[in-house]
Amino acid sequence: MSIAPTDSNGTPATSTQSSSVAQFFIPATASMQERRPRTLKHGDTFAVFDHNGDALSGPGSPEGLFHLDTRFLSHLSLKLNGQRPMLLSSTLRDDNATLTCDLTNPDLFDDKGKLALTHDLIHLRRTRFLWNSRCYERITAKNYDERLQQVRIEIAFEADFADLFEVRGTVRARKGHCLPAVVEADSTLLSYLGLDERKRSTRLSFDPAPSRLGSNLAVYDFHLAPHETRSLFIEIGCDQTEARSPNHLSFFLALRDARRALRSSCSRAASIATSNEIFNEVARRSISDLYMLMTDKPEGPYPYAGIPWFSTVFGRDALITALETLWLDPQIARGVLGHLAANQATEFNPASDAEPGKILHEMRYGEMAELGEVPFRRYYGSIDSTPLFAMLAGEYLKRTGDLAAIERLLPHIEAALTWIDEHGDRDGDGFVEYGRLTEEGLINQAWKDSYDSVFHADGTLAKGPIAIAEVQAYVYGAWQAAAEIFRRLARPERAAKLLARAEGLRRAFDISFFDEELGTYVLALDGDKRPCRVRSSNAGHALFTGIAYPERAAMVARTLMSASSFCGWGIRTIASSEPRYNPMSYHNGSIWPHDNAMIASGLARYGYRGEAARIFAGLFAASTYIDLRRLPELFCGMSPQRAQGPTFYPVACSPQAWAAAAPLLLLQSCLGLDFEPNGQLISLNEPRLPGFLNEVILGRLQVGKGSADVAIRGSGQQVVVEVIDRRGEVRVLTTT
Repeated sequence: MSIAPTDSNGTPATSTQSSSVAQFFIPATASMQERRPRTLKHGDTFAVFDHNGDALSGPGSPEGLFHLDTRFLSHLSLKLNGQRPMLLSSTLRDDNATLTCDLTNPDLFDDKGKLALTHDLIHLRRTRFLWNSRCYERITAKNYDERLQQVRIEIAFEADFADLFEVRGTVRARKGHCLPAVVEADSTLLSYLGLDERKRSTRLSFDPAPSRLGSNLAVYDFHLAPHETRSLFIEIGCDQTEARSPNHLSFFLALRDARRALRSSCSRAASIATSNEIFNEVARRSISDLYMLMTDKPEGPYPYAGIPWFSTVFGRDALITALETLWLDPQIARGVLGHLAANQATEFNPASDAEPGKILHEMRYGEMAELGEVPFRRYYGSIDSTPLFAMLAGEYLKRTGDLAAIERLLPHIEAALTWIDEHGDRDGDGFVEYGRLTEEGLINQAWKDSYDSVFHADGTLAKGPIAIAEVQAYVYGAWQAAAEIFRRLARPERAAKLLARAEGLRRAFDISFFDEELGTYVLALDGDKRPCRVRSSNAGHALFTGIAYPERAAMVARTLMSASSFCGWGIRTIASSEPRYNPMSYHNGSIWPHDNAMIASGLARYGYRGEAARIFAGLFAASTYIDLRRLPELFCGMSPQRAQGPTFYPVACSPQAWAAAAPLLLLQSCLGLDFEPNGQLISLNEPRLPGFLNEVILGRLQVGKGSADVAIRGSGQQVVVEVIDRRGEVRVLTTT
C-alpha cells in the first residue's frame, strides 16, 4: 500500500522533485525491526511505543499517540532519578488489551561519581491501554532495597500534531501553529490550530498532582520505604478539552470496559485449538490482532488495514480480510459490505478517482486530507475493490444464507456491476483496466501499487491503461457471485446472463493471459495490449476465483511452487528469474502472507491441498521466528538459511489485518472447510493437515441456526473427523 515516489511518467522521483510526488511515500530511514515497537489500538486511535513504553520523537520515528490521522502525542519518555530505566520485559496481553513494561534502575551515581544506588533495586511497572480516544497509564514504583530511597520520576512529553502523511515523510510548504500550553495543577493542555481552521488538543492529566508540572514535563519527587509501592496515574485525551482529573477508579473502570469489549467481539469467532502450542500462539495472536484492528462503524465491525501507516478504512484490504475470515466470523463481512456500500461513489470526481458505483480505496481524516494536500479524504483509486465487493456479497450469502442483508445491499451491488461495465472496461475489449484520472492519483491501482510493480520481460515499466491479471479473475468471481445472488432472488434470466458473461471472460482471459512458454498467466496487458510476460504471484489469484481452466491449474501450480517462486517461507511476489526481482523490494520479490493465503486457497480449490499445506508450513515456520508470533504485512523473499528466520522488511506494518487473517484462511484451505446454511451442513472436503499439526479442534462453527465443535486428527495421509458437540440440527460431512 505504500507508494514509492515517482514522477508523472512513473519513473522514480528525486529529492529535487515536488513534495506532491512524495506524499504517498513511506521512507525507509529507520527499520521498525530495530525498535520492535509495541502497538495499541481502539477505534480511531492507535499508539506506537518502544519496549520501554516510551515514544521517542525524531526523524523517521512512527512512535506516538495518533487519533484520526493526526499525531496527538509525539514524545513521551520516563526517567528514574535522571536516567532512562533498564528494560526487564515488555509484553502485550494475548488479547492486545494492555501493554505492560517492567523496568528497573541502572547503577546510579552521585555528582562525585560515587555509586548511589545499585541496579535492580527500584522496580517500575507501566501498564497502558487505549479506550475511547484516551490513553490510560498506571506507573507503579516499588523499592526492593532495605533502605529508604528518594525517587524522582520525570515524564517528558510533546505534541507536534503532525498529519500522518507528514510522519510518513511528506514535507508541507505551510502548516498551522501550536497554541500556548495551558498548565494547571494536575493537567496540561496542548493545542494546535490547523490550516483547516480546526483546533486539535491533547490533555495530559495526572493523579496525584505532580510535584512540578509544566508545558512539557511532569516531575514526581517522593520517598519509598523498604518494600513500599507507590502508584501514579496518567490519562492522555485526544481532542478531550474538558478538565478531568484521573484517578485509580477511572483507570480500572476503563480497563474493565476495554477488556469486556474485546471479549465480546472475539466471542463471535470460532475457536481454534491444535496439537501444536506454537501454532496456538499464532492463531491467538491472529485473532487478537484482527479484533484490535476492528473498528465499530454504524454498519457493523470494520477491520482497519494496519498499524502504523494504514489504521483507517481501506476497501481492498477489508474486503480481502473479510473473505479470509468468512468461515470464522461472518459479521466482519457484513460490516465491511455495509460500510463500503454507505461510502460508494455516486458521482464523477477526477481528483478522487471517483466514478458512479466505484467502491472506496481509502478514507482519511487528517488536516492534509481535509485541505486536499493528499487525495485520500475519500479516495477511489483501486481497480479491484469494486469486483471484490460483489464477490464478497455472494460469498457472504453462501456462508450465511442472509438474503435479507443482500436485498438491502442490492442497489449497491447493481451499481458495482454497472461500474464494471461502463467504467472498468475502458476500451471495450472485455477486460477491466486502470489508469488514474489526474496526475495526483495512484499510478498503479491494483494491490501491488508500487510504481515499478508492473513491467515487461525486459524490465521496462508498462504504460497504461493496464489490465492486471488478478482483476480479471475478480471480475469473473464478481459475476459468478452476482449470478448466485440473482438466482436466489428468483431472477433466473439475469443470473443466466451473468454466468454467460463470466464464461466469456474466462475464455478471453485464457486466450490473452495464459502463456505456455512461461507456464503461467502473464502479469498484465499494457495499454497497447502487449502482455507483460512475467512470472508473478498474481497468477495464483486466477486459481483463487476459479477463472483458470482445470488443465491450466496444474501448470500454474508447478510454476508457483518452483524454486524461483516458492523460496521455502512462501511464494514471492515475482520469481527470482525476472529482471526486476529484488527480495528486499516492496512488491518485486517479497513475500506477503495474505497473497500466499489466497494462492493456497486457490490451489486447494483445484485439489492441490499438498501444495497449500507446503505454503502453510512455510509461513508457520516464519512465524516461529517473529516477535509475538505476529505475521507482518510482508517480509523479504530471501531463501531460508540453516537455523535462521526470515529477513524482515524495514517498514512493514505490524499488525496488518490481511496478514493476521492469513493463517486462518490457510487452515480453512487445508481442511477444505465449507458451509451450507440452508441445510445446516458443515463439510470438510478432502481435509489435509500440514506436517506441523496432528490435531485441530474447531469450536463454535456456526451454520444456519446451529453450531458444532469438530476435531480433525491426522496421521500421515489419513485424516479422521469427529463431531465433539453440536447445538441444533447441524450435520457434519467429510469427503475424501
